[in-house]
This record gives sequence, structure tokens and C-alpha cells, in this order.
Amino acid sequence: MILIRMISKNFFIGVTVLFVILACSWCSAAHAIIDKPILWNAERERLIREYATLHYGKSETTIIPQAVVVHWTASGSFSSVYNHFFKVAMSDGTLNVASHFVVDRDGTVYRLTSETALNRHIIGYNHIAIGIENVGGVSGKEDLTAAQLQSNIALIRYLKEKHPTIRYCFGHYQQVKARETGLYVEKVPDYFSKKIDPGKKFMNGLRQALESDGLVFFND
Repeated sequence: MILIRMISKNFFIGVTVLFVILACSWCSAAHAIIDKPILWNAERERLIREYATLHYGKSETTIIPQAVVVHWTASGSFSSVYNHFFKVAMSDGTLNVASHFVVDRDGTVYRLTSETALNRHIIGYNHIAIGIENVGGVSGKEDLTAAQLQSNIALIRYLKEKHPTIRYCFGHYQQVKARETGLYVEKVPDYFSKKIDPGKKFMNGLRQALESDGLVFFND
């Protein structure tokens, strides 16, 4: 009887410790995110609706995330990226580009908008994709850091747990390959731009770390 009680007690303690470890792991990913919102007002929402209507055929400002798209900023500082994304409109009066997250060189993760907001960061997929920008890639150099890779892994894992509808993860340069998902929608003819970010090396690192989590990646 005493032995049974000891085994039961040890089992309970073991399960409790495991639960705490898993909970802390999930919480640490969430708590590592620094909220730094860009300007979100009625004008931005109006432009988002106009953009969504023109490119996707429906007026909307929110998404149900089904993919995570990874980018680089092609610039060397978080502040320059943030200041650019903060603007509501481009010089021609159309919706400005923006992304949900920016990861700085040291791995610091900033959340700029709600994860379910429709942001303009990748042609054909904005209506279903969460965008992660990584500071770097100036002049096309594949120079994203190890700290950024680890932060992206933790962030994508967190997003997958929070939004079970997410199935895919791909780099901006894989936008054509990703059309096989059936998620690509673009109503404007010949609206396309070739991309190389965030580089094959970075995406291979993400695939090796996260493919076992149930995410679909694309081989280069």
C-alpha cells in the first residue's frame, strides 16, 4: 500500500512538472513578443477594404490564418522598417505595406498588428497569411542571424498552437511554388513581383526545426 502511494505521488509530481514545463514554454514564447502597434485607424481600414476588394474580390479587414510567410526587410534596422510600416498609405494614396511581426537582428520579436489583421506583405496570399519580417538581407545578402532563426522557430510554433488553421509555412521567394496549396488569389492581371527573401538557408533551417510540428514546407 505504501509503495502504491509513493508511485502515485511520484507520478502526480512528474505529470505536474511536465505540465508546468510545457505551459512555461508556451507562455515564454508569448511573453517574448513585444507589442509595438503601427498606426491603425479608419483610413487604414478603408484602404484595406479597397485593396481586398480589388485583389481578392471581397471587402474585408481580417483573415483566418492558414499560412505563415517569412520575409527579410532588405534594410539594416528595425526603426527604419517600423517607420515605413507605420504609414497608412503609400505616396500614390494606396494601402501601405505592413507585416504582423518584425524580428530584429538580436532575435527580439515585435508584433505590429493583430495576427488576424489583413496586412499587405505578399501578393496573392494576404487574405490568409501572417507575415514575419526579419531585419536584414540588404542588397540580397543572406545574412539573417542565428538568433533570428531561433526566434522565428519559437514564434511560428506559437502561432501554429494559437491558430490551428495554419497549415503552411513558406518563404516569400516560394510564392509561385505555394500556389499548389490552392490558397493563391489575385484578381489583378499581371500583378506580380519576383522575390528572393528570406533566402534558402534560412527556410531550410525553419523546415528542419518545424516540419515535425505538422507544418507543410516546400523543398527548393
